[in-house]
Amino acid sequence: MKITNWAILFVCIILPFFLVMDLRTAHLKTVQTLNHQYTVALRTAVQDAGVVLNANELQEFEAEYESEKYFKVNKELAVETFFRTMYLNFEVDGDRIREGALAAYIPAIIVMDYDGYHIYAISEYRDSEGQIIYKHLWRPKKPYAYSDSSGNIINFTLDGYVRAYEAASGEWLRGFQHELQNKTYISLLNDAQGFEAMRRSTIIKRIQEDLAYFINEHNEHAIRNGIHYTFKLPSIPQEEWVNTINDIGILAFVQGIPVGDQFYNNYAFGGGRLVKKTVIYGGIDEATGFKYYYQEGCGYPYRIEETFDTRKDAAAAGYFPKECVR
Repeated sequence: MKITNWAILFVCIILPFFLVMDLRTAHLKTVQTLNHQYTVALRTAVQDAGVVLNANELQEFEAEYESEKYFKVNKELAVETFFRTMYLNFEVDGDRIREGALAAYIPAIIVMDYDGYHIYAISEYRDSEGQIIYKHLWRPKKPYAYSDSSGNIINFTLDGYVRAYEAASGEWLRGFQHELQNKTYISLLNDAQGFEAMRRSTIIKRIQEDLAYFINEHNEHAIRNGIHYTFKLPSIPQEEWVNTINDIGILAFVQGIPVGDQFYNNYAFGGGRLVKKTVIYGGIDEATGFKYYYQEGCGYPYRIEETFDTRKDAAAAGYFPKECVR
């Protein structure tokens, strides 16, 4: 057989493999691109939701909490913002059918409040005409509750503040753990290190238990809606859980969106903590006429002319640095 015939035979055998590999590579690139786009959309949605968690809420409305972590979350606005951003990024905004289809891939949303958490999950109910409706609805707020073998009950918060029932006296106690330490028969409150470990593990455990329940419940609704996919609680590293429960925030799950022959599954967290900016004052020393900038709280008797967000802005405006003397 001539060499040209061998070459033609070789090409006929190898070419289909190259074509298949090329198609597979193109498919994987498409899947990778979509996964990236969906992840950006999800993270943007929870970040937008986290920003508005404390919108129109003031800390002084709840005087009993003396904590910088306390904010009364605006959960309705947060979830509304989350879905609006998701619909816009998935280009289904305004199309009720496609919006509903996307929402069906969101088994649960958790909003972590200062002293408990809210779950937004699919619920089943009958409308005024008796038809069964499946829709995301809020479930009652759950406290970060713990009980020991002695009958004591502790409702944790995102910091050391607690509401505790002391079984021995039949009284409810309120305050920070360090304030109640050695003043109660509740052993956990007398152990600062053990208290912190139990506080974190209790919050994580309670949220995980409810998430698993509602995601399993969502599977039943998904099957009825034609989604042949088994939703499950994702494996979230312990370190991420610990970071998640540091402040109020929103945790959203997206599962089962078809991406080629695969499924898109992910979760994202958006924090809602307000961080107060340091105010930089720009003042004039009337005795010398010099212009100085210094941090709020330094107590200098200079005449304040301007305020700035950063030292750089103050220096650019012609003020010289003045360190605090406390």
